[in-house]
Amino acid sequence: MNEGQTLAPGADRIEAIARATIAKLPPAFARHLGDVVLKIEEFADDATLDEMGIENPFELTGLYTGLPIGAKSVDHSGTMPDMIHLFRRAILDEWVETGVTLEALVAHVVIHEIGHHFGLSDADMHALEEMAG
Repeated sequence: MNEGQTLAPGADRIEAIARATIAKLPPAFARHLGDVVLKIEEFADDATLDEMGIENPFELTGLYTGLPIGAKSVDHSGTMPDMIHLFRRAILDEWVETGVTLEALVAHVVIHEIGHHFGLSDADMHALEEMAG
């Protein structure tokens, strides 16, 4: 936490960090993210947790919903928009537990979810995180 800060960072702070991370991405990535919705929520809903086999909502910091770019076709028109969900309370819990900066943690989660949008491997996501760092 910042010195003198007595309240946990709100959704607006998490969103600002996420958008700053996206702004640092190479143009080849950034231009394909314009239609992706960024949504900050307290926790994943029960249906999502059940679908993923997760019992503790603090275990899920982020989620990408949608189809990876390479899987899209004209047959998918009219579907829900691609979304990156960031779960504030789970992020804050991990922040306190790990001691990494909030900026680094949010950037890590955002880039991981962006990686799913592009269908990237974990190694590719790590390289993308290095570029945005």
